[in-house]
Amino acid sequence: MNVHMRPTITPQAEEALEDLAESLEISDHRYEQAERRYKSLGEWLNRPESTIRQYDPQVHVQGSFGLGTVTPPLTNSDEYDVDAVCEFRRLTKTERTQAELKEMLRIEMAEYARRHAMNKPLEEHRRCWRQPYAEEAQFHIDATPAVLSGSELVQILKSQGRDARFAETAISITDNRHPHYRIISTLWQRSNPRGYLKWFLTRMGPVYEKRRNALLKKGVRAGTEPIPDYRIRTPLQQAIMILKRHRDIMFVDRNDDKPISIILTTLAAHAYQGEETIAQALFAILSKMDDFIDRTADGRYLIVNPSDPLENFADKWSEHPERAAAFFSWLDQARTDFAAIAALSNKQLITDYLAKRVGRDIADRVRKRSAARLGAPAVLTEGLVRSEAEARRTPPRLEGDRRNA
Repeated sequence: MNVHMRPTITPQAEEALEDLAESLEISDHRYEQAERRYKSLGEWLNRPESTIRQYDPQVHVQGSFGLGTVTPPLTNSDEYDVDAVCEFRRLTKTERTQAELKEMLRIEMAEYARRHAMNKPLEEHRRCWRQPYAEEAQFHIDATPAVLSGSELVQILKSQGRDARFAETAISITDNRHPHYRIISTLWQRSNPRGYLKWFLTRMGPVYEKRRNALLKKGVRAGTEPIPDYRIRTPLQQAIMILKRHRDIMFVDRNDDKPISIILTTLAAHAYQGEETIAQALFAILSKMDDFIDRTADGRYLIVNPSDPLENFADKWSEHPERAAAFFSWLDQARTDFAAIAALSNKQLITDYLAKRVGRDIADRVRKRSAARLGAPAVLTEGLVRSEAEARRTPPRLEGDRRNA
C-alpha cells in the first residue's frame, strides 16, 4: 500500500476494529484499583509520623495509566505496571544526592509494605522502587523519587529560543547508573510526565471534549462529581492501544528490540489529526507516524520529547541500530496487517487474521462482541493460535475469494 494513502475500509472491518479497541480496554475496576493504591501510598508518605512529610511528598501516576492507553498483559502471569512519581517538593538537588533521596523513599515504602502485610519484598530498579502486590491483584507500582526542576528547564529553553509551554512541570529523577548518583550535583536526569500528559491532551483536542460531553449526557458521574479520565476514551487512545498490542505480539520473543511505548505514543499523537473513528485514526497514524522522525546533522535519529525539547526519545537508536530497524520493521508489518484487515468483509476471516496479530484471547473477545451484535453464536478461535509466539511466527493464509462471502 502507498503509506501516504488510506485504504478503503469495509464496514465489517471497521466494526471489528471498534470491537478490538473495546476488547483491549481494561475494566474500570483496574483503574480504580491502581488509583486507590497510589493515593494510599501518597497518604502514607504524608502521615504525621512520616520521616519525609516535611519535604511535601506528592505521588501522581504517569505512563499508560495516566495517558489512558493501558492494555491487558499478554498472559495471566504478567502484571499491570502502574508507574508513579513521588515528588519531594520541598527538597532541591543541592540538598540531597540522588542516592539519599532514593533511600529516603525506600524507608517509607518498606514500612508501608510491612504495615499493610505485603508479602512480596520491595525491589530496587534503576530509577524507582517497585512494590509488587498480591497475586490476585496482578499489578505492581513503580515509584520514582524526584525533585522539582520546572523553572530550571523553562529558563534553559527560553534562553535557546525553544518551546517552553509544557516545561514548568519538569522534574529531576534518580538514576543509580548516573555518574553523579552519590554526590551532590545539579546534573540529574530530567523527566516531565505532567507536561507530556498536558501535551497529549492537546493532541486529542475537541474529540476529547465531545466524548466527555457525551458521557455527561448519558448521566455518567453527573452533578458535582467529575468524570474520571479513564472513562473517556478517544480514537487516538484506542488506536495506540491496538498498535501496542500488535507490537507486543510481534516482539513476544524479542523484548530487547521491542519499540518502546513512549515512541509509539508520541509518533501516533503527532500523526493524529482529530479523526473521529478508530479506523480513521488508526490508518491516519500508520500512514504518517514516521514523518515525525527527524535526523540530526550527523545522521542520528531524533524523536523529540514534546514536553522537553532537549530530550530525544530515540537517543538509544544510535548505540543500538537494531532498535531502529525493529521499529521500521514493525511499522511495515502493522501497515501490511491492518491494510489486509481493512479489505476483508468476512467476519470469520477478520477474526482469524486478528488471532495471529493480536492474540487468540483478544480475537475471541472480538468475535464474541461481533456475534452479540448480530445475535449469533460465537465460534471461537481455539486451535487457530496455540501460543503468542505462534501468533508472531505464523502468517495468515487467505485462500480463495472469500472476502465477500
